[in-house]
Amino acid sequence: MTGIRPARTEQRRAAYRRGYRAEWLALVALMFKGYWPVGRRVSLAGGEIDLVVQRWNTIAFVEVKARPRRDDAREAIDAAKRRRFSRAVRSWIGRNAWSAGMTYRADAVFIGARGWPAHVVDAFPIEGL
Repeated sequence: MTGIRPARTEQRRAAYRRGYRAEWLALVALMFKGYWPVGRRVSLAGGEIDLVVQRWNTIAFVEVKARPRRDDAREAIDAAKRRRFSRAVRSWIGRNAWSAGMTYRADAVFIGARGWPAHVVDAFPIEGL
């Protein structure tokens, strides 16, 4: 039984590294489009926001999904993920009064094994806003 834990630990480390790399790649792609970073890996209210970026008067809360096929990444944002994400977004807005009056939206960046990341503007609604 002890042989299972190191394998799981290594799988978790590998998943963390893939996610970390995907978030950096997504951030670079967004910066090429004129966005600048406000936050990264923001954990609030039981949810996580991968990237918080700003472009002019818009704050985009970005969910990054990486899969071997980009189409598989698109299917990875389910209803439970959207609820946790939205809860974290509402908490972020409550803690960052400087952003009052700005436009908020939930974007997604999908990354496959090949090709440039796909940025989807307003990918899903932020629940409760």
